[in-house]
Formats: sequence, structure tokens, C-alpha cells
Amino acid sequence: MNLDSLPKNVRWAVDAAHSKKATAVTVLSLTGLGAFSEYFVICSAESVRQIEAIGDEVEQKLRAEGLRLPHREGRAGTEWLLLDYGSFVVHVFSEKARAFYDIERLWRAAKRFDVPETSRSAAPGGGS
Repeated sequence: MNLDSLPKNVRWAVDAAHSKKATAVTVLSLTGLGAFSEYFVICSAESVRQIEAIGDEVEQKLRAEGLRLPHREGRAGTEWLLLDYGSFVVHVFSEKARAFYDIERLWRAAKRFDVPETSRSAAPGGGS
């Protein structure tokens, strides 16, 4: 799996997370695994403030592209945030919370794509 093979809404979420300096961005393809969603976008942040900034940026970018956020979990000041768009879910964690929940291990049967930092889109509009 490569970045170009992902649905554009997932790529928009990845670009938005990168624009706020998210680290260790990973996309899991859950297709065919009986999951409630087709993709997970998982990333880490260095602070609670950065978690909030990444979540806000993803939500703003996707809203600008016509996608409404149906469900959000995680309160201000927490070490994790979940943005549920139905066909994909964005998880933003502190490094500590990411290690604790270890979603990549729980969904180890999923196809995994670790997004390199250098793949940040240079296209106008963040790769849209």
C-alpha cells in the first residue's frame, strides 16, 4: 500500500496531521477484517496542545473538502483524540497513550502503511 493508493479523504487527513507536525503517522487498511471502519489514521503528538491542534486541523481541512465530522471523542487536555468519519477514523495520541492502547498490535492483521515525513504533499491545497 502506498499513499497514492489511499482514498483522497484519508490522504487529506494525513496531510492535515503532518501540517501540524504529527509524528509516526501510520495508516491501517482494515478492509476485509470485519471492522467498523475501512481505515485508521494513527499519529502521535508531543503535547496535549499539539493533540488538539492536529485534531482541529484535520477537522477544518476535511470540513473545507465537504466532509462533516459525525463523532469526536476525547476532551480538551487529554492524551488522545478520536475523529470518526465513518469510513475512516483518525486517532491522535501522546506517545505514552499510543504505547498503552497499541492499536497497531490490536489490528496487526491490517495492511499497514507508515507514512514517511518526506511524503508531506507539496501539491496546492495540501494534496487535494
